[in-house]
Amino acid sequence: MASESKTAEEIARERLIDLAAEFYDQFDRGEIPEMKLPTRTKSNIKYDEDSHVWVYGDRTSTRSANSVRGARKLLKATYTIEFLARQLDEDRSSTLRELYYLSESWDAQEAHFSDQDESNQLVEDLEIVSNVTREDLHMRPEESGATLMGPLKIREQTRRGEREIHCQGDVGEGGYQIPNNPDTIDFLEHDIDFVMCVETGGMRDRLIENGFDEDYNALIVHLKGQPARATRRITKRLHDELDLPVVVFTDGDPWSYRIFGSVAYGSIKSAHLSEYLATPEARFVGIQPQDIVDYDLPTDPLADSDINALQSELEDPRFMTDYWEEQIELQLDIGKKAEQQALAARGLDFVTDEYLPTRLDEMGVI
Repeated sequence: MASESKTAEEIARERLIDLAAEFYDQFDRGEIPEMKLPTRTKSNIKYDEDSHVWVYGDRTSTRSANSVRGARKLLKATYTIEFLARQLDEDRSSTLRELYYLSESWDAQEAHFSDQDESNQLVEDLEIVSNVTREDLHMRPEESGATLMGPLKIREQTRRGEREIHCQGDVGEGGYQIPNNPDTIDFLEHDIDFVMCVETGGMRDRLIENGFDEDYNALIVHLKGQPARATRRITKRLHDELDLPVVVFTDGDPWSYRIFGSVAYGSIKSAHLSEYLATPEARFVGIQPQDIVDYDLPTDPLADSDINALQSELEDPRFMTDYWEEQIELQLDIGKKAEQQALAARGLDFVTDEYLPTRLDEMGVI
């Protein structure tokens, strides 16, 4: 966290330079340069019972220049550190995709990235060893397009200065687009009773068109499928800073349950940022297997991949509760899955007039 005397960007730049200086010092001491990282394999990810999020275990791996392959990785890290430090110095930003292509202009051909997965992983490595998020390194993903809509007034920082926005009155039907770094947003005032994260654009539009955000003082966050880091970060901030309940409304299939899991407990890919991104108090209000039975919803049969995913979730510590075990076992028994939009079989207003009010009342949210 930034101190009062230094900005997050200044601290990020200092830590990058410290990493490069450590390589130099290793050379100066006659040592082979190396960089230690947590082992980034599934076997080294553990579910922390205290914080209820995914975190790295104790095992580490070493990127060392004692092999050609290792030397190339450290060379690429050094070039990337130099680029990021200069970018911060110039108050510029770039996307992960641009970094991949930018490497083609570096004078050492061995420093060029072979594909974007390689450059993406290196940025994640630098996040871990510097304890600085890529947002503070001014690295952006491609636009996720995720939005929010509801009774919230914010102040955001732009290149043209600050501006205040009300996320209902000052935006169109598309809502307020969540920026790459939500930590630049200040929450000014709100009338929100709860935050509802919605998986699909179609359901998000149905809720807004039916006035659900106004009728229930709900802040609707569109996850746009598997949620981007910025979406998960602003959701966590809304919960932690405004003390708001968070519910996640998804389809009724194993992949959507994992979307809920990434919001609530974090993901294996970003285990080093779980405490920054995850909201363990989030609750599931999506389509349940029990709803498929109770409401006789239109369904699709479970594919083999769905069955395997559900069986895997029964062994996932995030889903080892009586509720999830009961629902997953039921889904395996009936062999069916359903989308959010399946509720439209009972009318376009059913989801906002009946389904969600009933579920949220049962959960004590409204």
